[in-house]
Amino acid sequence: MCIQSRVTRTFLRRMRELVGQDCRFVIATHSPILITYPGAAVYELTDGGIEAVAFDQTENYQLFASFLASPDRFLRRLLSDGP
Repeated sequence: MCIQSRVTRTFLRRMRELVGQDCRFVIATHSPILITYPGAAVYELTDGGIEAVAFDQTENYQLFASFLASPDRFLRRLLSDGP
């Protein structure tokens, strides 16, 4: 298990314990793992303001999903000389 996975796992377990004690968190993240936390309210900052969204509707989640669906295509586009 990589260091990032261990840190995330430890953090999520501790967060679960604290939520069980009625603690609340405000977290700014790009992590697709954190935004899928059960029962989390997810907000996205947009040009129109702050909007409540389902985690799978966030720009960040959709970016990761697109990458995982076709990493070769995604990387070709990122590495191309075009726009």
